[in-house]
Amino acid sequence: GGAVEEGGFKRTVPSAGATYPLEYYCLFGDDSIASEPKAPAGIYRYKWEDHSLELHINGDRRKELALASLNQKFISEAPFSIVIAAEYGRTTDYYGERGYRYVHFEAGHAGQNIYLMATSLGLGTVAVGAFDDDSVKKLLGIPYEPLYIFPVGRPKEVKRRSFERLWERYAQK
Repeated sequence: GGAVEEGGFKRTVPSAGATYPLEYYCLFGDDSIASEPKAPAGIYRYKWEDHSLELHINGDRRKELALASLNQKFISEAPFSIVIAAEYGRTTDYYGERGYRYVHFEAGHAGQNIYLMATSLGLGTVAVGAFDDDSVKKLLGIPYEPLYIFPVGRPKEVKRRSFERLWERYAQK
């Protein structure tokens, strides 16, 4: 991700050795919740340099992403999804085998930022790791390794139990 600062854009995720191995792709549907003007349905690549999205592939591909994700239907129902992929070589060329760990740390940091931003906007997300890597790579048309999928949308209202009820039920045992 990127943050705006006077003098340009800065990254918001720490990266071992500033190797920045992550690539971000956004899949928008025709019913996107994005601000006006709405982007046409498609797969977009995030460009951190100018904090923009660049059209990568035209068309609504959310159903295909859901199928590649072991047919998890909620992925196709989300207005958009963010896919985090990694080019491991950027980090492993510098740190060797230990670089894999650093890439995964970075993906976790980025994922946390997605959760925080979604929540701050009144949206919901969930980290999805159950998918067929090769199918996601083919769908996105990328050589990178997909690590996470974050479908983003408006959360459904869920009736929650009060803390007091939970305490009465479980703490008394």
